[in-house]
Amino acid sequence: MVLRAEDAVLDFLSVTRGSASVDQEAGEHSGRAAPEGPSGGAVRVLCCDTRQWIDLAAGTTLADRLAALAPHVRAPDAPHDPPDAGELSRLLREAAGGRAARVWTHSPADNRRSRGRIGRDVAAGDHGLEVRHAVGYSPYLQFVSDEDRPLGRAAVAAKLDFVNRHCAALLSTDSPEFMIYTARVPAVERFFTTDGAREREGLFALLASLDDEAAGVADPWEFETSPYERARLDATTAWIARHRSPGDGPLVEVGACEGALTARLAAKGYEVDATEPNPLFRDRLARHLDTGFDGVRVHADALEGLAAEPRLPGSAYLLIEMLYYGQDLDLLDTLPADLVLLALEPAALAERVRPWLAGTSRWTQAEETVLVAPALEAVCGGRAYLSKRGSTGVVLRRVVSRG
Repeated sequence: MVLRAEDAVLDFLSVTRGSASVDQEAGEHSGRAAPEGPSGGAVRVLCCDTRQWIDLAAGTTLADRLAALAPHVRAPDAPHDPPDAGELSRLLREAAGGRAARVWTHSPADNRRSRGRIGRDVAAGDHGLEVRHAVGYSPYLQFVSDEDRPLGRAAVAAKLDFVNRHCAALLSTDSPEFMIYTARVPAVERFFTTDGAREREGLFALLASLDDEAAGVADPWEFETSPYERARLDATTAWIARHRSPGDGPLVEVGACEGALTARLAAKGYEVDATEPNPLFRDRLARHLDTGFDGVRVHADALEGLAAEPRLPGSAYLLIEMLYYGQDLDLLDTLPADLVLLALEPAALAERVRPWLAGTSRWTQAEETVLVAPALEAVCGGRAYLSKRGSTGVVLRRVVSRG
């Protein structure tokens, strides 16, 4: 079950491969035995962009199978509207016809979101079949896989030849979803099976930080369970307390998500106006705080709305790990507070905040402090791990004009 026909070659050549002799040749060229797995058996490939099945009969060679897939490679701008979870399940049940079958599909954490969505929906489907995911393209994560299949030189050559012959438009496109380059043509194909809905949904949501789909699973960034995130939140709370006491007035926390920081501040006696524009996060934020935390009010505003209608005065505005999405920093000028505490990973701070600070006469930096150092951390129950890049806190004070 792939988004497009070329995916069956780029990420699943070891599954779609042909005769045993081709595999043996691949193993001999690499100096290793041929990888284990299906060899020459019947394979059905569903191209989800066209909802078209391509049947690769038992006993056919790798060359025959690649020739059968080649006519189905489409231009990068060809329309694609993949089936939803219900339709995918129906197609799988019809294809299996009650027979034992294994389903191979994309990873829920594939950085190409259309493929990641297919991987999530196939695994969640009502079809009763075993599902294995290709690690695929996920540049921010390292995976603990269940099966690795190194390709020999002959198999890699066949993969490259397929790309050069039939995917020329994908080699030259600038579409981030469909462009083909070195990192998207693996010489070792790696596969895993998700361990339940939490792992599957967590992998998908983890890479959906710019999408509403991130809110589809509770605590997608594991603020409640991650040692790194808990240390970051504790350090951030202590840092805020050094600059504002509960008696100084309300804090306005912009982009409060599900309230991991809000709850810590409320527990220390702060009055907090917590704003969160995403309705799913906001609902969980309200429920999180509806357990004995007084002095917290929940609002639907984003930074843009708070700046356009400055109705929430505060002793300080908190912009904690949320200025990653292209917000105009000049919006800070109209916020009804003279103190802003912001936190970002160091690279984003250097790229976004420092140039803006150098060009504004309305704010000055009063402090900069490292809240938490970078670390490598396992996520999604240990299925993958990634680099957490640290967090630096910056205190901004409004410059008071004289005269």
